[in-house]
Amino acid sequence: MKILFNKNRINLIAVSLIVFLSACASDSERPEYRERTLAAIYNNAVYHLENGRYQAAAYEFDEVERQHPYSPWARRSMLMSAYTYYLQNKYDEAISSAQRFISLHPGNRNAVYAYYLIGQSYYERISDVARDQKITDLALNSFNEVVRRYPESDYAILQI
Repeated sequence: MKILFNKNRINLIAVSLIVFLSACASDSERPEYRERTLAAIYNNAVYHLENGRYQAAAYEFDEVERQHPYSPWARRSMLMSAYTYYLQNKYDEAISSAQRFISLHPGNRNAVYAYYLIGQSYYERISDVARDQKITDLALNSFNEVVRRYPESDYAILQI
């Protein structure tokens, strides 16, 4: 019995194996879901943040919002999640999380920090002033928004 292996078939099998293994690896990064108290999740997140384990801290802050979405700590956790993404240089995630906070809680007294964090996330992505200035414009617009909306805040004073 003669078995023929087509080169395309081998490539397809190799790609399928890589996709399968990467899917298994990404599942192991997130801990298994278990219901916990608000204090336990938040304190665990703060512990990870203080010990420099920013990815674990971001996961735990996100978990506060998932398990206890209507608690006052869920709002705070949204900002802390954005901050931990910022610390990891995951600026897109930080911007997204901060923008989500602003859209859900526009009148919150901590919204100024969300606007500031968005500006900082754009600013950190400026690589070279001789290149495309889209990111620079986004950072400038974000900081101008802080000054316009919250002129008396400490974040606005930093910008002037």
